[in-house]
Amino acid sequence: MDQPNPLKTSYRRDARAGLRDIAPAAIAAIPIGLLFGAVAITKGLSPAEVALMSALVFAGGAQFAAIESWVSPAPILALAFGTFLINVRHVLMGASLSPKIGLSRTEKFVGFFFMTDESWALSERRALDRPVTGAYWAAMAVTLYANWVVSTTLGAVLGSFLGDPARFGADFAFTALFIGLVAGFGRSRVTLVTVGVSAAVSALVHHFIGAPWHVASGALAGIAAAYLAAGKDARS
Repeated sequence: MDQPNPLKTSYRRDARAGLRDIAPAAIAAIPIGLLFGAVAITKGLSPAEVALMSALVFAGGAQFAAIESWVSPAPILALAFGTFLINVRHVLMGASLSPKIGLSRTEKFVGFFFMTDESWALSERRALDRPVTGAYWAAMAVTLYANWVVSTTLGAVLGSFLGDPARFGADFAFTALFIGLVAGFGRSRVTLVTVGVSAAVSALVHHFIGAPWHVASGALAGIAAAYLAAGKDARS
């Protein structure tokens, strides 16, 4: 009788662990993906363009920010800059996770394209007591990626039949999600100053200048406010 290959057994075990850990996040992302697709349709994108955007960008927050700021013709540089500001945290996340994950340098360059807040957090937690293998990472990455592309495309297809999601109040759902996330950050002085300054600057720029500059302006103002507020706390 052939003996089981320990490498294959380990690979399957780690892949199952990745699927198990990422399943709650993948399920929670489905309604958000459907909403994004429906909103994108109202901005003039086709279902094929929504699918392509999700496949190439794969960043829910950045995609929502880009769609919210979408005008015709699209201001490519402003949208790219806003996306960079929203996703620049991935540089630090990648630097933190890189020495803990069992991938070669080339594999990391490819694999970290699929990094999300959820997969990073789960990998960091797993790294506390066991290795973060390529099988574990791949299972999470493929699941979330396929889930996002499919759900956003389906949302676009359904949205083309349902019409403007604002009729149902669904356009406010992602805003409500962000409010809930911000509320969970805590109520320290630094957090309150950062959120307040970012919101105020973004609102003013949107009123006097318009989209999409309020996204980048609010992000820059929030970063500056956080730096100044934290520095003041450190000196006191």
